[in-house]
Amino acid sequence: MTDPFVLDGFLPYRIAVLAGRLSREFSRFYQERFGLSRAEWRVMAHLSQEAEVSVREIHARVDMDKSKVSRAATRLEEAGIVTKQVSQRDRRLVVLALTDKGSAMMAELAGAARAYHDELIGRLGPEAAGFLGGIDALMGEAGATPRHTGAVRSAAGE
Repeated sequence: MTDPFVLDGFLPYRIAVLAGRLSREFSRFYQERFGLSRAEWRVMAHLSQEAEVSVREIHARVDMDKSKVSRAATRLEEAGIVTKQVSQRDRRLVVLALTDKGSAMMAELAGAARAYHDELIGRLGPEAAGFLGGIDALMGEAGATPRHTGAVRSAAGE
């Protein structure tokens, strides 16, 4: 007899629940301080990493619908936080960039994000390095050729 499936023990489920909880916890800061949505924060965070980023690139990097990225970009543009321009490399793409106002806002957001990160690392204690290494390993393999396919098929009786 096989063991019953326990959702609370299923790693992808646990990671998704944890990610949602931590994201909501940090979102309280940027929502109260700047009135930003989660999508707007994610767009700004990605724009802080490069001078220009297309909506398509942001969509590919984060787990967010392209329409949500587009709506967030429009709201940020209307607030004077980002600019939207047609890409000079590919006229089909719209590229986003932080304005001076957006860069100043992002500096404060980045400081808060670093402090939150450090707080989480502190909560993990001595296991932090191993935990981060495990996350890096899983993230590196996610999207690569799935090595688990055989195990999943075997478990499914295929």
